[in-house]
Amino acid sequence: MSTGNDQTLLTFPCEFPIKVMGAADPEFVLRVLELVRRHIPDVNGDHVATTASRRGNYVSVTVTVTATSKGQLDAVYRSLNADTQVVMTL
Repeated sequence: MSTGNDQTLLTFPCEFPIKVMGAADPEFVLRVLELVRRHIPDVNGDHVATTASRRGNYVSVTVTVTATSKGQLDAVYRSLNADTQVVMTL
């Protein structure tokens, strides 16, 4: 029986961009990679793109991962959202 929580429009495995925003601290990108690697160990620097905010106070980090399940993505987002350095995830 499906509760609706396991439904997704994605077909796994798939390439999935995870966008994370936080303060423009040089360590922030490393922190995001550390959190993502807990669930998807093969992510490396080649999978990361960053964009600074207009005033340079914040940075957007996009990590493109090969997701294997909805549960895996949910775990990544839970870890990111629980971190105090993360302002927002998309």
